[in-house]
Amino acid sequence: QVQLVESGGGLVQAGGSLRLSCAASGRAVSISTMGWYRQAPGKQRELVATITSGGSTTYADSVQGRFTISRDNPKNTVYLQMNTLKPEDTAVYYCNALRTVIGIEYWYWGQGTQVTVSS
Repeated sequence: QVQLVESGGGLVQAGGSLRLSCAASGRAVSISTMGWYRQAPGKQRELVATITSGGSTTYADSVQGRFTISRDNPKNTVYLQMNTLKPEDTAVYYCNALRTVIGIEYWYWGQGTQVTVSS
């Protein structure tokens, strides 16, 4: 009952910037935490950043100081501003949302958006 749609990915040179967006629709009123994960070919999915409805954020060490996650609660939209991009940032980036109902956690995922950083 929750759908996530990412946008903003693309090809950028090392040192450049991109801004990803993820909009939640459907029964998104109970979503607490939203975040971004990424997965490169042949590697496991890893957490990039998260943000709660109250604005508390967490970041992976590899992106700390370069990426910024933000959220527009009325629009149920989360953003990821990516600066000083590196080739190792190349991956498919997935939006994630967490909804908890009667103590049960529900995880939702977007379709992913490709980010490619050239040397």
